[in-house]
Amino acid sequence: MDDSGVFIIDGHCDSIGHFVNGRRGLLDDRDAELQGHWDLERARVGRVGLQFLASYIEEVYKPYLATRRGLELLMAAHEFVRQNAGIVKLVRDREDLRGLDGSRVGILLSVEGGEILGEDLFMLDVCFLLGVRSIGLTWNQRNALGCGVGEGDLGGGLSGFGVRVVERMNALGMLVDVSHLHEKGFWKVLEVSRCPVAATHSCARALCDHPRNLTDDQLRALAAAGGVVGINFCPDFLVPDGHAVLADVVRHIEYIAGVAGVGCVGLGSDFDGVDDLPQGLEGVDRLPRLLVALREAGFNDKEVADIAWGNFWRVLDQNLPLRGEEGCDNTAY
Repeated sequence: MDDSGVFIIDGHCDSIGHFVNGRRGLLDDRDAELQGHWDLERARVGRVGLQFLASYIEEVYKPYLATRRGLELLMAAHEFVRQNAGIVKLVRDREDLRGLDGSRVGILLSVEGGEILGEDLFMLDVCFLLGVRSIGLTWNQRNALGCGVGEGDLGGGLSGFGVRVVERMNALGMLVDVSHLHEKGFWKVLEVSRCPVAATHSCARALCDHPRNLTDDQLRALAAAGGVVGINFCPDFLVPDGHAVLADVVRHIEYIAGVAGVGCVGLGSDFDGVDDLPQGLEGVDRLPRLLVALREAGFNDKEVADIAWGNFWRVLDQNLPLRGEEGCDNTAY
């Protein structure tokens, strides 16, 4: 297999935070004082066909300024797309998704943390109008939608408002992201959602006992519901001692494929959202090395393509609206 024909969907990066704060331009930062993990030129080298660009609302803005900060990040993302219109494409619907051909880097806007909504369901429609097509319901703490993994034994599931948010996301055509969500909330989402959901940047808890990782039962349930988990490159999620290499990413992919099937595994790097990365995957331009390593580990051509882009593409195609319409297509699972 010639891996040059495979493009990659990356389910999570936080680089827009650098852009909004004026730290990086995100076009080509290879010679900048602050390089970061992701910019457009390196994404093209890394054969990224679609990048989830997450608006992460920092803790200092929560709770009272969370909506303002979230909107500021989203407007910055639109400015980034405008500045680079010739080489990026904003993905809003299934037609945009199906039109990706590698000539431009697709950008899918996401929000990391339902705090942007406050306690108002209409804010979800505002986010949709601004192009947001995926929302992580919580970060690590509690918000009006439910509890994050940081709540530990004191955490609960989704609130009534959180249930209404999931239902409205289904109706609009937005992908529900359960990364960072407390396990009780995870199970409620699978009960409520009529569309496949994603854990956009998580790993296997059996290999690394971190609360941000998913148990075997969660992985199987996610797969049974037609969902996908994007393997996070954060070393603390990959190995207990936090000193990870590329082979540790492959190990989590192999494990999850064995537990829940290759069809539920994708990539969710967390570029620019973590301090360190595994040796061999120090930035987005190194992603083709992972495809080579997957082939060396025994994955066949179709399996490599599904992990790289096919599984996330399928879930998005079942969630995103048709142009001019609302709602996901849940007939395929």
